[in-house]
Amino acid sequence: MKVYLLGAGPGDPGLLTRKAEDVLATADVVVYDYLASPKLLDLCRPDAEILYVGKKGGDHTLPQDKINELLVQKAKEGKIVARLKGGDPYVFGRGAEEAEELLEAGVDFEVVPGVTSAVAGPAYAGIPITHRKYASSVSFITGHEDPTKAESALNWDALAKSASTLVFFMGMKNLPMISRNLIAAGMRSDMPVALVHWGTTCRHRSLVSTLETVAEDAVTHQFKAPSLIVVGEVVQLRDTLNTFERKPLLGKGVVVTRARHQASSIAEDLAELGACVYEFPTIAIEPLADMTHVVAAIEKLPEYDWLIFTSVNGVWNFFAELNAMDKDTRALGGVQVAAIGPATAEALEEYGVIPDFVPDKYVAESVVEGMLARGAAGKKILIPRAKEAREVLPDELRKAGAEVEILPVYETVLAESGSEEIEEAMEAGDIHCVTFASSSTVDNFFKLVKPEALQKYEGGVKLACIGPVTAKTLAGYGFTPDIQPEDYTIPALVDAVAQALGPKK
Repeated sequence: MKVYLLGAGPGDPGLLTRKAEDVLATADVVVYDYLASPKLLDLCRPDAEILYVGKKGGDHTLPQDKINELLVQKAKEGKIVARLKGGDPYVFGRGAEEAEELLEAGVDFEVVPGVTSAVAGPAYAGIPITHRKYASSVSFITGHEDPTKAESALNWDALAKSASTLVFFMGMKNLPMISRNLIAAGMRSDMPVALVHWGTTCRHRSLVSTLETVAEDAVTHQFKAPSLIVVGEVVQLRDTLNTFERKPLLGKGVVVTRARHQASSIAEDLAELGACVYEFPTIAIEPLADMTHVVAAIEKLPEYDWLIFTSVNGVWNFFAELNAMDKDTRALGGVQVAAIGPATAEALEEYGVIPDFVPDKYVAESVVEGMLARGAAGKKILIPRAKEAREVLPDELRKAGAEVEILPVYETVLAESGSEEIEEAMEAGDIHCVTFASSSTVDNFFKLVKPEALQKYEGGVKLACIGPVTAKTLAGYGFTPDIQPEDYTIPALVDAVAQALGPKK
């Protein structure tokens, strides 16, 4: 039995330490806080017990003494417990109090430090907390002391005269008092002050003011907890060094509707541009229960002239069965291969297959035109694809004189619903765009979210489609896409969303 007190870092999941990641991957129980990024839970074992004990604005899911008891109880059950705390456990995180309780109960523990928000939040806002020209020291201060103490332990005179950068945690409710005390202690009223809200996350924003006006400005610009208060000359560097806040999608909520295992690439690209990504997998990709027909088709591959792969999923599932039959790419022999789209072509190249044909445009007409130019008329063509899919491409090829056989190698099924979270976020105004990367994501989105629920936010929530086929499916539900790239690819879709939602040049 053992309890690890883990620093979750300041909010950006990428700032988690390697050691903390290793602990999360092996822990039996994970107890996490409000300020720990939920994305970190993806690192946990699938069978791990996940317990939320966060505290938000005085609303305690579980009081601190009960959290202590929980940690002791789980450890004494013989389990490895990861106590995931925002920032660093020992920097205003009450980690030491939990460690003392564990020690008293005879429970083995280990602390894994994390990147504190006092350093990372200002850094993302373009504020170095020390600088040879402006500040040679820094003080971390709680803006919310233990209410049971008879008097404040803060020496306001020393803080005001120290020339240190002052970083206040949990001080937004007491911001007027903090300003008054510093000015009363002799700090000049025009001293630069910055507020950093949800630092390092997609909700990050900052404000620069002065000691005299910051409390009023915080109300005007609706800065609330969790926000850091940074006082000092280093704040002057914010406008010069602030690159994070220039990300075009910072603060924009974007829904990704692809299958969960495929959403990572588009989600990562959007997140890199600053977006708050809501992964809403409307479909799940599953292999067929009976692959007999796939085995039969692979056995007679030499009889075909062309293989046309229309998706990455078609590639993965076809080659999975090929490998299960102890065969490799040599089984393709003299068969020519076409890939619809660069992502599909890349998936084939991972198996050592360089496509003979990748159309410039990924619509049936362009594919057929290119295939005919390569002598496909009268040829035998096999198309590994989903069990249910549009028949436009095979029908057009047949009209052109090709002999086409459809080979279902997987099926798309409706994913578990997460529609409540999405609808709540839309109601709160946190979602600005919903992306659709295929017709099946459109169909399944509206199986989970009623069209009338989305109509309430028409104009406020933009709809982005990867191409005309997906747009046509969307039109069937009464919607016209606001965003559609010229190239029907995921990178082009991400760029189009950034241009539509980002700051206008």
